[in-house]
Amino acid sequence: MKILFTTEAKQQLEMLERTDVKKYRKILKTLGLMEINLRHPSLNTHKYKSLKGPLGQELFESYVENQTPAAFRIFWCYGPQPGQLTVLSITPHP
Repeated sequence: MKILFTTEAKQQLEMLERTDVKKYRKILKTLGLMEINLRHPSLNTHKYKSLKGPLGQELFESYVENQTPAAFRIFWCYGPQPGQLTVLSITPHP
């Protein structure tokens, strides 16, 4: 799976690289797992029901962290081409 980033997601990743290297490394590890196996148990990937992707497609959430205050999540959707996914946002879970 090839991973693409929206401008927002790219900016969030770059900011974390400068401000929180530990979280940045966790996100890179998660993205690596996503490239190989979106069903890896540690990702806990699932559909996000209350929102849709930019073109109305299904939106998914994958865990970067679990059982951590403000645990980070990666929100993504499939496409735009087969074999690709687009990361829309990398953000702490409320």
